[in-house]
Amino acid sequence: MFTGIVEETGKIVNLEKKGENLSLSISASFIDELKIDQSIAHNGACLTVVDIHPNFYTVTAIAETLKKTNFSELKTGDIINLERCVKVSDRLDGHIVQGHIDQVGELKSIENQEGSFLLTFTYNGENITVEKGSITVNGISLTVVDSKENEFSVAIIPYTWENTNLKFLKVGDKINLEFDIIGKYIQKLYGKCI
Repeated sequence: MFTGIVEETGKIVNLEKKGENLSLSISASFIDELKIDQSIAHNGACLTVVDIHPNFYTVTAIAETLKKTNFSELKTGDIINLERCVKVSDRLDGHIVQGHIDQVGELKSIENQEGSFLLTFTYNGENITVEKGSITVNGISLTVVDSKENEFSVAIIPYTWENTNLKFLKVGDKINLEFDIIGKYIQKLYGKCI
């Protein structure tokens, strides 16, 4: 389980296609604390550490992960958001994040609001957002400001802007979305009641 509070950004140092899978090697400051089989959220997608080197660690994204994420668009040198799984003793500062990406969305607009940024994203509408509800964008726990059909906006504080990969996004870029688990359960239950 994750919280959507990005621990740090990492840099992709190598990408290697292996059959239908993609092997990602990433540099990060916490490499000496990692162990094989540890779960880490990469732009919100939970991947397992399969190899550790002094300057990078490696994870594998399988075909199912590649279908549901923006990983097929990553390039060597790209910056990604990283979060190690929650320790039982930690505070839950964001919201409950599973690290299971629901779909890829697209950045529609960025509005500099002189102290914060308003980002608007579009998505295919299989899931829903609600104003003041939680959404995870590239692994970042955010609050929905404006919710419309197939579209939502989030307001980004300067700290989040500077310490995540949001500042590198351009209009049209693809992002990973994980919708709120409670909302997904309610949506499924509501669908069965109709």
